[in-house]
Amino acid sequence: MPQFFLNKRLILLLVSIIILVALIGFSLREREELTVPEQFLKDATGWIQNVFSKPQSYVKGVFENIKDLQNTYSENKELKSRLDGLAKLESDVQQLKKENDELREILDKKDSLSAYSPIQATVIGRNPDRWHELLIINKGKVNGIEQNMAVVSSNGFIIGKVKSTQQFTSTIQLLTAMDPTNRISAEIQGTDSYFGTIEGYDVERELLELKRIPYDAKIQKEQTVVTSGLGGIFPKGLPIGKVVDTEPDEFGLNQTAYVKPGANFYDIQNVMVVKRDMMQPNLSDMVDDEEEEL
Repeated sequence: MPQFFLNKRLILLLVSIIILVALIGFSLREREELTVPEQFLKDATGWIQNVFSKPQSYVKGVFENIKDLQNTYSENKELKSRLDGLAKLESDVQQLKKENDELREILDKKDSLSAYSPIQATVIGRNPDRWHELLIINKGKVNGIEQNMAVVSSNGFIIGKVKSTQQFTSTIQLLTAMDPTNRISAEIQGTDSYFGTIEGYDVERELLELKRIPYDAKIQKEQTVVTSGLGGIFPKGLPIGKVVDTEPDEFGLNQTAYVKPGANFYDIQNVMVVKRDMMQPNLSDMVDDEEEEL
C-alpha cells in the first residue's frame, strides 16, 4: 500500500512538470493574438495601473510646481539683494573715483614726505661676527645709491640705512646695530599720533626701543609704528613694526615703547634702497654737532 501511494505521487509530480513545461513553451511561442484570459488579464492590469498613475502624476506635478515656486522666490530674493548691493557698489566706485581724481590733482601740485623711488638690490655678504649689524648689497654709486638712504626688506618694512657706498656695492647698517647715532624719527599711528625716535635694540627680547614719547601718551599694544618723515632722511610712512609694550623712562618724563620689527633681520635676501624724492633738509640745521638723527 505505501508503495502504491509513493508511485502515485511520483506520477503526479511528473505530470505536473510536463504540464508546466508545456505551458512555458506555449507562452514563449510567437502568437499573433492573445487568448481571452490573457487579454482580460492584460486589460485589467493596464486599467488598474492607469487608475493609480494619474493621481500619482498629478500629486507629483503639484509638489514639483511648489518646489519650483520656492526656488524661484529664493532666487528672486537673492537677485534683488544683489541689485541693491550693486547699486551701492556703483555709488561707492563713483565716489572713490572722484576722490582719487581730486587726490591726483593735489599730488600734482604738492610734494609729499612719503614720495620716494625704490632701487632693488640683492644681499651678497654678511659678517658672521656682525650678522645683526651690517650687510653688503650688489648696488653702489653707479646705481645712484648714496649714504644715509633708507633700506627696506622685500615685504616693505624698514631694516636700516646705507652706511657707506662704493662704486658697485654698498654697506647697510641695520636697525639692530648697537650704534648711538643709529636713530630714526618714528610715528605711532592711531586716533592720536605720537612721535619719538628709534634709539636702540633689546637683544634679549628682539625688540626695537622707541624713546622720547610724551609721558601722558596713551599707547596701546599692536599700534603700528612707521617713519615720520621728519628726520630729514627717511620718507614718511615706511612701516617699522608694532608696539608690544611700553614703560616710563627712569625720570618719568617720557615713555619708551618696545616695537616688534616687521622685518626678519636674520634672513634678508633682497632689499630695496629708498631714494627720497623730496628735497632733504640740511641735517646740521636740525641736530647738535654731537648727535645725528635720521
